[in-house]
Order: sequence, then structure tokens, then C-alpha cells
Amino acid sequence: MTESRTSHVLIHGRVQGVSFRAWTQHQAELHGLKGWVRNRRDGTVEAVFSGPENLVEVMLKACHEGPYGSHVTQVELLRAGDAEVDASGRFEIRGTV
Repeated sequence: MTESRTSHVLIHGRVQGVSFRAWTQHQAELHGLKGWVRNRRDGTVEAVFSGPENLVEVMLKACHEGPYGSHVTQVELLRAGDAEVDASGRFEIRGTV
């Protein structure tokens, strides 16, 4: 059985105005992950991914590439303890903070 993992990340670079949130939601749903994604006023994108460890790892690697038009300079891992995940299982796009 695969271990479960939750990762909380900040994605830096040209990640706003390039459909990064919609792309992230689509990718997470393809992998069956729970969590959320949102823009931050500082220009980063913040996301939480929760699910089987191997699929979270695949998602984190995908975030280094991002959608067409983006330019990711860093995927910063935050403390997973700060990440709340909606138990409903849907991966959601949240409002900007």
C-alpha cells in the first residue's frame, strides 16, 4: 500500500496570468489528488496536494514545468502541518490572499 502524503507549496516565477490555477486543478484531478490552489498577492501561487505519496511527487515535478506560458523559478516546500485539506475530496481553486 502506498503511503499518503500532503505537500504545501509556494510556486514562484511567472505563474499568474498564465492559467496556472486551472492547469493545476486539472492535473491534480487527473491524479486523483485532494487539495487546493490559489494566487497570492505577492505574485506566487500557493497549493496543497494530498494523496498517495507517488502521485503527490508526480504533481510536484509537474509544477516545476507548469502550463504553457509559465516560467517556474522555484517550488518552495512549506510545512505540511500548515495545510488544511477539504475532506470532500474535490481539488478546488480558492480566492486570492
